[in-house]
Amino acid sequence: MVTKDQVMKVLEGIDDPELHRSLVELNMVNNVEIDGATVTVDIKLTIVGCPLKAKIKDDVTAGLTALDGVEKVEINFSAMSDDERKELTQQLTGKKPATGFTGTKPKHIIAVASGKGGVGKSTFTANLAVALSAKGFQVGALDADVYGFSLPRALGVVGQPTAVGDMMIPLENYGVRLMSMGFFTDDDNPVVWRGPLLHKAINQFISDVHWGLLDFLLIDLPPGTGDVAITISQALPEAQVLVITTPQPAAHSVAGRVAKMAEKTNLSVIGVVENMSYYQLPDGTRDYIFGKGGGRDLSQRLGVPLLGQVPIETRLREGGDAGRPVAAFPDGSAAAEDIFKIADAIVEKIGAVRPTEPATP
Repeated sequence: MVTKDQVMKVLEGIDDPELHRSLVELNMVNNVEIDGATVTVDIKLTIVGCPLKAKIKDDVTAGLTALDGVEKVEINFSAMSDDERKELTQQLTGKKPATGFTGTKPKHIIAVASGKGGVGKSTFTANLAVALSAKGFQVGALDADVYGFSLPRALGVVGQPTAVGDMMIPLENYGVRLMSMGFFTDDDNPVVWRGPLLHKAINQFISDVHWGLLDFLLIDLPPGTGDVAITISQALPEAQVLVITTPQPAAHSVAGRVAKMAEKTNLSVIGVVENMSYYQLPDGTRDYIFGKGGGRDLSQRLGVPLLGQVPIETRLREGGDAGRPVAAFPDGSAAAEDIFKIADAIVEKIGAVRPTEPATP
């Protein structure tokens, strides 16, 4: 006959799919009863309408039915009280550190910036996040382009974040945890805010979101050097800047202003990525539609490495529109191959510990 200790050991290995912590650790397992070959588990959800209730049920059922002697699993769901949610929030966040993050801050924060719009910055950010996740890193993405949010579409994420007390839980797809203004407004509704409201919103996305343990947090900045970029530099002084440009002078000349802004706010620039570098014709030759060498010129001017060049590719554009980032479906994609190489270059540049490597004491 199965024992309660065996049941609890299985439940300790099952995570809440939003909070990424054990059901037992989060005090969500309220009671366990064993009657012969039937195991009954009472689980307290964070909220009544928990959107991932079915997944929790499936995971618990699959885990417990794998035990010898268990033939039937019954699960009774209830919801936490307000006081219990407050305790959970305190458990998850602890004391807010000076950086503004709740709980443990990400190991590496990269603000992805461009001097102007239309250079493919958001599509690249989405694919870079997916590539880093595919390499085993824990990755979050903050869509700080409040006016022109596009990461939800690029990552195929829909819905609204769950709130636990005053804490929001980011939505997730392709292994990337995402927070965006796009979750709180319709695509067709403009966000008409001035500086102070933007500042408040960005700080809330930093301090009131339970990101969990992250190796990387990528921040998709709006183009240029406006209020949001300044807010990020003030709230996250440890962030590093990755500059995205296209080859033509109109893009790489203004991208240099972003690097100057980073310098004035004491943020370091880790490198340049040249997007839309070329289009490969069926015969294998390359058509440099937007010119050639702009990314390298900018990197030399800034004294930072050119981390990679990404070609124009139909699959890259189609994937961004359809919520199927090419980095998640890389077969035969030259753009995906280059994005994975850039991910490796970033990991090497900043000295991130690979998931398969032992942590440095």
